[in-house]
Order: sequence, then structure tokens, then C-alpha cells
Amino acid sequence: MSTALVILAAGMGSRMKSDLPKVLHKVAGAPLLVHAITSGAAVNPSRLVVVAGHGADKVRGAVETWAPEAEVVIQGEQLGTGHAVLQARNALQGFEGDVIVLYGDTPFIQPDTIARMVEAREKHDVVVLGFEPADPARYGRLVMEGDQLHRIVEYKDASAAERAITLCNSGLVAADAAVLFDLLDQVGNDNAAGEYYLPDIVAIAKERNLSATAVTCDASETLGVNSRTELAQAEALFQARARAEALENGVTLQAPETVFFAHDTFVGRDTVIEPNVIFGPGVTVESGAEIRAFSHLEGCHVSQGAQVGPYARLRPGAELAEKVRIGNFVEVKNALLDEGAKVNHLSYIGDATVGAATNIGAGTITCNYDGVLKHRTEIGDHAFIGSNTMLVAPVKIGNRAMTGSGSVITKDVAADALAVARARQENKAGFASKLYDILMAKKAKRDAAKAADKTEGNQ
Repeated sequence: MSTALVILAAGMGSRMKSDLPKVLHKVAGAPLLVHAITSGAAVNPSRLVVVAGHGADKVRGAVETWAPEAEVVIQGEQLGTGHAVLQARNALQGFEGDVIVLYGDTPFIQPDTIARMVEAREKHDVVVLGFEPADPARYGRLVMEGDQLHRIVEYKDASAAERAITLCNSGLVAADAAVLFDLLDQVGNDNAAGEYYLPDIVAIAKERNLSATAVTCDASETLGVNSRTELAQAEALFQARARAEALENGVTLQAPETVFFAHDTFVGRDTVIEPNVIFGPGVTVESGAEIRAFSHLEGCHVSQGAQVGPYARLRPGAELAEKVRIGNFVEVKNALLDEGAKVNHLSYIGDATVGAATNIGAGTITCNYDGVLKHRTEIGDHAFIGSNTMLVAPVKIGNRAMTGSGSVITKDVAADALAVARARQENKAGFASKLYDILMAKKAKRDAAKAADKTEGNQ
């Protein structure tokens, strides 16, 4: 059976107090909308439709970046969730299979939960996702008899007995596409808001002798983000789960509460992560690596047994082979460091290739940008780059070559050669004392002038 996802992402999110559409605010480095797309990907949907409205151009741009296979449709007027789903009808014209409706501001629905909704669809025409919150007061209640869902009652409309029900409506729905749109056609807007509500399809389904049921999940999965406070809560929930998963998978976190993961961070077992480490998107750390304190990694790959930090920054395109050492206050960007290479102190390695077992001295900079274009530096195996060397790209340093400390290298250096490129030192006897006397005299003259100005001003 084919499955289509319809993700509702049209809301303004006025409580966010932002020019950015609510679903594009980020948790763990990815928009809320992307988390919803990722959750639904577990059922291998053959179609993906995103319903946009407020800030539609920005939402479309994000979808093109993160899920280019998706089709974006527009809800011109926000007339309720039922009306929003109907906007996907033309995009799903001719589709035969199940439709699962997700929400772009609900990032934590687990793939297993969606899979169970799909499984329940084999026995029921309509499947709703329910949950039991600590405080159910404001949620619609699911009125069940056995495994049959009879209706969804909003709290304000519920009787005392219905309000005592703790099973609440998350808003997620699964149904056959034809059945779903047929039911939505029967939904009215005779309510205070004048909107068409998706949950109303349950009562209509029962009137037509169709079967409806509810699948349940943990309340934390249904956390919706409608404000900056809830966004912070969502970030905290994601990080707590990511840290627990890392620990469970054999990663050592010396101070778990200070480590922050991205939505796609992968860390292998026996890796040690010291305090205050931040992972941006696109990071893979293989087994047995060590990420030391106060380091920041994004868009990079760290191989087995490598060591990063403390106080290091790996930027997109950084590729560290096995047993590479990146030390304190070192930045690496778009560069490959081969096995056993070392950059231990205060250096920038960008747009470069560094060979196996090569040592980069403190203060080395690959000067990769000429103001218009980026250029590469290529350093061979077992080379030694002296401290404070400026490598002006494009330039090549051969195997086992060396550069003298303080050199500015603008030409290629052959294998086994030593390159020294710095001004000749000159020592001028007695000149330091003379210069010191001159400077002290200037200072005394300046101080006297200031004192005179101050005396004149007090008269």
C-alpha cells in the first residue's frame, strides 16, 4: 500500500513574535518542518505534500533545500486544519493509498508511532493519534469504546464525564486518500471561528458506518511549538534524548548537560566527549575519537582515534583521517588531513590537503583567499611546517619538505627541500637604548603638556 504524507505548515505562529514562519524555527540545527518530514520518512512515502500559507515563499525555499521531492501547495486563507488538508487534494489527484496528516510544528513524533498508525489502518478506516498529557484540560478528548473511536470532543463542549477522559487528540490522522477527502467534503464550519476542523471527520465517519480507532504515544512526542518558550522546551527535549541515546550507545559524555547535538549527529562507540562541545549539522565522529572541551564541529568527519581540541573549530568540509591531532585554537575548513597529521596550536588550515604524519607548527596559516577566489594548499607526507609559516595558496609542499619558522611561502617546495622565506635579521648595537631615550622624552613632553592644560582649566 502506497503512503502519502501531508504536512500542515501554513500557520503564522503569532506567539513566536517573528518574521520567520513558525515551522522554520530550528531545533537541533534543523527547521521544525524538517523534523516532521524526517519522522514521516520512516514509512517510505511515495508522495509528500507540504501545505504552506504564512511566509509561503520562505517555506517553499526550505522545502526545496531539505526535501526537494516534496510538492508545496498554498492555503491562501487559514480556515482550519480540515481546510488545510483539502488544499492537498489536487496534488494527490490519482493517488491511491493512505494519507497521513502531520503537523510542521510538532517535531517529535517517532517513526515507530507513525508505523503503528499505518498498521492500524489495515483494520480501520480512520486512525487518530492519541496521548495522555499530565494536564489534559485544554485538549480535545477521544471518546472510545474498546478499540472503536466514536468521536472527538473539544474540552469546551465536553460533558463532565467526557472531561474526565484522559486520552487526548494530537491532531494526527491516517486514512485512505479517497475516504479522507470525501469525509472532509462533509465537514462544516458552524463554529465560533468559522473554520473547518480535521477532527470532525471522525463523527462523520461513524455516521457512515466507517471504523475509526486511536493509536497512542507518549505525550512528549506530541509537543507542539507555538512560542519561544516552547521552542526552548523542544530544544531541551531533543538534547536530553540525544544525550541519553549517545550514552546508551557507548559514548562517554563527561558532562552530558553541556554537550549539544544536531539533528543528524553521529558519534561512534568509545568516543569521549569532554564538557562544552557543540555539534552543528552534518557531523560524523567515528569510534574511539576524543573531542575535547569547548570545541565546535559542523559539516565534518572525524575518523577513528582522532583527537580534536580543546578549543578547536572544525568547519564544513573538514576531513580528519585516523589518529589526526587537532589542538587548541585550531580552525580547519574544507581540508583533508591524512593519517597521523598534527596541527596542535593556534593555526588555520583551510582549502588544503595535509599528508600523513605531517606536523604543522604553531601559528601556521594557509592563506587561501585572494579577495575573489579560494585557492588550495597541498602539503605532502612527513613534512614539517615551521611555526608562524604563511602558506600563500596556490602552493605545494613536497613529501618530507620543511619550512623555516616565520617564512612566507609563495612558491612550491620540492620534496626533501628546506624553504626559508623571511627578511635577513640585522642587529644594531646600542640602538635600543637610544630609541628608548627618544620615546621617554616624547612621553615626558606629552605628559607636561597635559598637566599644563589641566592647570589652565582649573584657573
